[in-house]
Amino acid sequence: MAVIHKRIEFETEGDAHIVEITEEIRAMLGDTGLASGILNVFVPGATGAVTTLEHEPGVCIDFRELFDFIAPVDRDYHHNQRGVDSNGHSHVRAGLLGPSLTVPFDEGVPQLGRWQQVVFIDFDEVPRSRALVVTFIGE
Repeated sequence: MAVIHKRIEFETEGDAHIVEITEEIRAMLGDTGLASGILNVFVPGATGAVTTLEHEPGVCIDFRELFDFIAPVDRDYHHNQRGVDSNGHSHVRAGLLGPSLTVPFDEGVPQLGRWQQVVFIDFDEVPRSRALVVTFIGE
């Protein structure tokens, strides 16, 4: 069994910017030479998250609007009251989705559904340089 770590690096726009990373993950998996196992995508950071969505404009808008409803920017967050920064909503949103996603793969192919893509969401209020850790475990 092999364990291989790789990174995906990119720039984001902030404000719930959704970045589709499925093709990068497929290419990385192909480079590993592994046939069967699991892959894990991990976000090192407290204001980003990873999940699966059908990455099309309508779903992306719906997803952002959902988070505007659940954790609105203008709510009085205790985090913001501390005076360090004003991104309490970013931390809450990222915490709801979580920092990691695990996907099985077989015959060198991630076992995603037809309309299912892996996405990173940058919930922070400003653009950022992001790096995701992708770990492949398999044979």
